[in-house]
Amino acid sequence: MKAVVQRVKEANVTVNGEIVGKIDKGLLVLLGVTHGDTEQDIDVIANKLVNLRIFEDDEQKMNLSLLDVGGSVLSVSQFTLYGDIRKGRRPSFVNAAEPTFAEEMYEKFNEKVRSYDIHVETGSFGAMMEVSLINDGPVTFVIETIDGKLV
Repeated sequence: MKAVVQRVKEANVTVNGEIVGKIDKGLLVLLGVTHGDTEQDIDVIANKLVNLRIFEDDEQKMNLSLLDVGGSVLSVSQFTLYGDIRKGRRPSFVNAAEPTFAEEMYEKFNEKVRSYDIHVETGSFGAMMEVSLINDGPVTFVIETIDGKLV
């Protein structure tokens, strides 16, 4: 499982001209699911996400977590995180999980983050989406797991 995490002042996702998810201060999470991901991967990434100290304190040091600042999450499924571009000019998506499994894992991830009492907004799984954000910093991290362990 792979998550690209961006600290944002605000973010939203639009489908067919309609905003389907919107947050103010918090994290935009682009989540990719691969074959063999498990609930252990979800647990590890969700725990890291909500506890990662990437928000600034009064001294402008990254010392506060999403939980500390009461921020929200905008979660967007993104299978292209598992695109392989090493050969040729067209990405291969054989490493991305098939849609039924990916959607199930994506929904479980969102529920796990909510279990930390974090407000979660989402995109629409499988839809063509437009994501807008004001990246705060910019601050962007990649959280990745293999077999339930951070890599």
